[in-house]
Amino acid sequence: MSSSSSSGQLHSSSSELDLDRPNIEDYLPSGTSIQQEPHGKLRLRDLLDISPILTEAAGAIVDDSFTRCFKSNPPEPWNWNVYLFPLWCLGVVIRYLVLFPLRVLVLTIGWIIFLSSFIPVHVLLKGHDKLRRKLERSLVELICSFFVASWTGVVKYHGPRPSMRPKQVFVSNHTSMIDFIILEQMTAFAVIMQKHDGWVGLLQSTILESVGCIWFNRSESKDREIVAKKLRDHVQGTDNNPLLIFPEGTCVNNHYTVMFKKGAFELGCSICPVAIKYNKIFVDAFWNSRKQSFTMHLLQLMTSWAVVCDVWYLEPQNLKPGETPIEFAERVRAIISARAGLKMVPWDGYLKHSRPSPKHRERKQQSFAESVLRRLEEK
Repeated sequence: MSSSSSSGQLHSSSSELDLDRPNIEDYLPSGTSIQQEPHGKLRLRDLLDISPILTEAAGAIVDDSFTRCFKSNPPEPWNWNVYLFPLWCLGVVIRYLVLFPLRVLVLTIGWIIFLSSFIPVHVLLKGHDKLRRKLERSLVELICSFFVASWTGVVKYHGPRPSMRPKQVFVSNHTSMIDFIILEQMTAFAVIMQKHDGWVGLLQSTILESVGCIWFNRSESKDREIVAKKLRDHVQGTDNNPLLIFPEGTCVNNHYTVMFKKGAFELGCSICPVAIKYNKIFVDAFWNSRKQSFTMHLLQLMTSWAVVCDVWYLEPQNLKPGETPIEFAERVRAIISARAGLKMVPWDGYLKHSRPSPKHRERKQQSFAESVLRRLEEK
């Protein structure tokens, strides 16, 4: 079998192989043949022995397929000539010297109104839990609206507004912590979220706990059982705020969706998918937490022209007979990805916080090579 015929076969079946990967035929050296066993069967080592380039390419493909989910793609510069550059400079002056101070003022006023109302309600109405929760819920929605206003947020919501009902969980794709703010300004969700440090952690442990939010620490394995119990208890309550979960477990760059954790799909509840899609025309809303603090991320949003996005509240889904929680999670992920125009990739998002081990990459490379081998044998 010649390399030219092999490349044609690979090209025709590349879309059926692993997701989101360059064409492997670009890495095959010309004029190389694959040796076959006497009975016409190819061996894996024969394929990998074509050239060291193929082995290296397989590793690069696996690594690139993963890392591109967490990369922020900068927009192409448009201020490249003498006519456009003055306009770009004018835009910088307006954004930083006009819009930014006004937005800081709006956010400051919002915090003054919020704190002057929230503290008395939280302290003085402890004996009236139902009224206190209702007022705190409205105040949290209010401060989130001030945050969105400080970015000149242009958010279009599609579908019915979420309601407070037991045994339902809302799940959404995750691009930035502002996903929570954008959703919270419409409905006071109780969210499950990674515990943070600094001023964000202070807000989590004080204000956001008032709406029933649940925090976890991915570095502590014992937290999983505690969080799972809190989730089961929360979804059974009739007066609890709707529960919102980001099952990817990390921020992805709004071009892809990584694997959903199955925890939310094991609660025996209706799953209400929420799809969020940001328009990058004015700013990239992806938060790369490994390279940027959330404070700097907010400054980036507040010095942009606007944050533009669409939010879809999709039809509730239930576990089908014979369907496993993992299959249920993948089905919901496919619904969200299709609505928001995102590409599904077979990666665990937690690998973002710890680079894949050599053994893990080797397994992926072997799996990829075996899939290529099967295609060649079928032809």
